Amino acid sequence: MIHRTPPFSATRILPAALVLALGLALAGCEDSVAVTRPAAPAAVPVTVAEVLSRPLRDWDEFTGRLEAAGNVDLRPRVGGYVERVAFADGARVKQGELLFEIDPRPLRAEVARLTAERDRARAELALARSNQARAQRLLPQSAISREEADRLATLAITAQAALEASEAALARAQLDLEFTAVRAPVDGRVSRALITAGNLVSPDSVLTTVVADARIHVYFDADEHSYLRHTAAGRAEGLRVLMGLADEDGFPHQGSVDFVDNRVDPGTGTIRVRASFDNADGRFTPGLYARVRLLGGELRDTVLIEDRAVGTDLGRRFVLVLQPDGTVGYRGVTLGAQVDGLRVVKSGLAAGETIVVNGLQRVRAGSRVEAARVSMQADGPLLRQFAAEDGQAPGGQPSHPPARRPTPADGHGPTALAATQG
Repeated sequence: MIHRTPPFSATRILPAALVLALGLALAGCEDSVAVTRPAAPAAVPVTVAEVLSRPLRDWDEFTGRLEAAGNVDLRPRVGGYVERVAFADGARVKQGELLFEIDPRPLRAEVARLTAERDRARAELALARSNQARAQRLLPQSAISREEADRLATLAITAQAALEASEAALARAQLDLEFTAVRAPVDGRVSRALITAGNLVSPDSVLTTVVADARIHVYFDADEHSYLRHTAAGRAEGLRVLMGLADEDGFPHQGSVDFVDNRVDPGTGTIRVRASFDNADGRFTPGLYARVRLLGGELRDTVLIEDRAVGTDLGRRFVLVLQPDGTVGYRGVTLGAQVDGLRVVKSGLAAGETIVVNGLQRVRAGSRVEAARVSMQADGPLLRQFAAEDGQAPGGQPSHPPARRPTPADGHGPTALAATQG
């Protein structure tokens, strides 16, 4: 018997070939995937700083206007023609300094007339007393009647009264003569002369105004919540106040509350408060706009960060906090006022945490960062003022000369002119 080899069958080897080809293809794909897998993202360079904590006092901000401690509308006490204006408009004057001179000649003549009247009254009194004395000597001898003696006594009393009246009239005329010299009633600064030489004036005429500005007052209206908070521990009088003018940065001037009104205005819910500041150098002018900060409460630790470290997300404020694994995490914060370029953080951060201060736009929560550490600056004048136990720099003077706000002429934009509150 002859055995034949079966012929080659494609149907038997095709499945095996397909399995082998599929295995090779899968192995090739795995090699390709391994080659093209992306590397981990590189760390983003940012600048970070440690959150600060400083002992500060609570405060409230208000606005007001400067007013002089005294303001006098100068009127003459006698009428007449102005003979001389004895001051320069806007000059500083001392109490008692001559400002206007009214023609004194009519009053000098009146003084002379009344002096003569007084002398005549003295002579008449002397005669009446002499007659009275003679009558008293003659009366026991019945050389004069009782009626005549009484009449002479009455004449002496009348002469005494006439003398006193003439002396009073003379004293009044002498005062009027003195009042022709119109003098400064207080130390201060005089306005312009409203009446010039040659004009006729009366006691109703305003000659000029004098402001007593050795101390300056700032009146402002405090809301009732602030008032209650600051008076919770005692009277509001004596509370420390910092002030800045419209062209100054910060609040370089220091004063104190010396008056609080006796009622809250029910229509506005505010109460009128007055703060007093020294103005011996005359740099404050009544009527100027002023910003004031009313300090109060006990010192407490306050978290501070730089404004540039704060981002905005749909109206919310946030910071990026550096994590131990080198990434950054999102943290919502509640902000307060700005102090010397630093922002008060009311909630959301704790002292000692580290946050991104530069490069906030290049990273997001979860990003790995390459952190370069810097320090936040926290030695401004307001921080020193707020932290001081007595609310003053050493010596009771402003801790630095008043800093003027930059203007466009100085090369600064208007956005640099004001410190905003979050």
